[in-house]
Amino acid sequence: MTALEVLHTYWGYDAFRPMQEEIIHHALEGKDVLAILPTGGGKSVCFQVPCLMREGIGLVITPLIALMKDQVQNLQDRGIRAIAIHAGMTRHEVDLALNNAAYGDYKFLYLSPERLQTRLFQSYLDVLKVSYIVVDEAHCISQWGYDFRPPYLEIGKLRERIDAPVIALTATATPLVAGDIMERLRFKEKNLLRSGFERPNLSYIVRKAQDKIGQVRSICEGVQGSGIVYVRSRARTQELAETLKAAGISASYYHAGLGPQTRADRQKEWKEGRTRVMVCTNAFGMGIDKPDVRFVVHADVPDSPEAYFQEAGRAGRDGKPSYAVLLWNGTDTARLKQLEQVSFPSLENMEDLYQKMHIFFQIPYDEGEGRMLKWDIKEFCKHYRMQQAPTYYAVKYMEREGHWTLSEDMDIPTRIKIDVDRASLYNVDLPDPAMPQVLETLMRLYTGIFSYPAPIDEEAVASRSGVSVATLRQLLYQLSINHIIRYIPADHATVLFLLHSRLRPGNVQLSPQRYQMLRSTYAQRVLAMIEYVEEEDECRSQYLLKYFGQEESAPCGKCDVCRAAKAGPEDLPGKLKTWISAHKNYTLKQVRTAFGTADEKYLDVLRELIDRGEVPPYTE
Repeated sequence: MTALEVLHTYWGYDAFRPMQEEIIHHALEGKDVLAILPTGGGKSVCFQVPCLMREGIGLVITPLIALMKDQVQNLQDRGIRAIAIHAGMTRHEVDLALNNAAYGDYKFLYLSPERLQTRLFQSYLDVLKVSYIVVDEAHCISQWGYDFRPPYLEIGKLRERIDAPVIALTATATPLVAGDIMERLRFKEKNLLRSGFERPNLSYIVRKAQDKIGQVRSICEGVQGSGIVYVRSRARTQELAETLKAAGISASYYHAGLGPQTRADRQKEWKEGRTRVMVCTNAFGMGIDKPDVRFVVHADVPDSPEAYFQEAGRAGRDGKPSYAVLLWNGTDTARLKQLEQVSFPSLENMEDLYQKMHIFFQIPYDEGEGRMLKWDIKEFCKHYRMQQAPTYYAVKYMEREGHWTLSEDMDIPTRIKIDVDRASLYNVDLPDPAMPQVLETLMRLYTGIFSYPAPIDEEAVASRSGVSVATLRQLLYQLSINHIIRYIPADHATVLFLLHSRLRPGNVQLSPQRYQMLRSTYAQRVLAMIEYVEEEDECRSQYLLKYFGQEESAPCGKCDVCRAAKAGPEDLPGKLKTWISAHKNYTLKQVRTAFGTADEKYLDVLRELIDRGEVPPYTE
């Protein structure tokens, strides 16, 4: 089948979107390719079609568990065999999944970059017939990118053992980052395919507002359809969602600190339209394929144009008119200006933190490699009387330097260790008749359970033992208080994984040159974001496109700057009268949505028209 026939057979489309066919063509020729497509540009088709056309299995590396599960389910729904390996799976489940990928005629294997260097995955490399190495969110491999993740650096090493082309995809990469991606992924020759970033259906609106809550409420009431509201803090997600609900708006909130089932339920309710507005941190949205989002509001200014462009781009993926609204005031710009200092503690402070982290967990010199530590930043900072913000950024910087990896709000599975030796276990008097079957199941599924606390799948153990999950937890608790097992219940925590043994003072390698370059790059991103919100003359779309290296573009005609330029102060009364004549019983919120600009001049003009009796008053 041709690429177009594959597209029609599995997706039902008769034509590709812009750039998709060219990317697929390059991949089918065996070339390494970096594809930069805007959010909603159809990146998944660019690798799924060539993987289906080539013998073997596509190895898809992505950091997003939600994306993995969604794409695997979507592929399976189309009759395509796909499998995923993600956090929370037991070693037995991972082994089974890799065995199926190697011998089970699967076309796609999704996994996180952290899995690449595990011994289990490495042991399967020689029998996995990989057709393509697919790198999603490829900007995460670049040290100059806004979202650098050290585990991505392991992807380049795969090329030493896998002779397969690379398809790298991202929605956000400056020219500097694009070059770094291709170098890190060891492209045989540079090959960058970039789609135009214009979103003609998307109106970028920037408003200077002191009453942000009122503005958010006005937008939610004035624009019909589904929406996302981004805020910086977890506490604000709940506060703002409750405020919107009190105003009669269907809203919920989402952040990484919620339990996995709660997050999944809320995401599903929003995707299915049972919740209209999701108030969230940036933990929400990555990989979520909901095409009919009519508005995305940022109630706080993001730290970089990359983050803003990606999040705002979740509006209007179906091509229908949609809004990306950014609210700001002097507090936002002051915070951004302070961020560089907070985000880059001195090298001396970071080396001191490195030693304190090991002391806190009582890890001696030359030990600790591979340790997984449950880290509570509040407890740590209280112990050492340190401030949380600079401590967090110091830990993130040390992650960039390859000393550890930080997994925030990780779902840690239940772990069990049987403390009684196997021979004696059968002589133990067990107080509940269901316990022998539970222990037998544990021993059969987890071979190392006598040596160390093994992560277990509660649902699998409960099912094979013939009990409910709730009953299983009660039985495990009773076994633990009888000193038969060590029971570590499932948890939701931040985990620090040590990549090497503790170094002695003076041996922690932190390059001053690299530090200054990273700090300078960060400062440029923050400055670009401040310039974006303060800009009053340049089209919003043109500004963003130029930032990402697209120099030639026409004014969008839809953003607040373009609309203000077209209207002009002298035209505003006429435009207001024309609009009001077409909208009987209009409300102030509707006017604000239609005419709102950074300085909100329309309010003064509207009041004058009402006072002179040229237009009827609004209804509230």
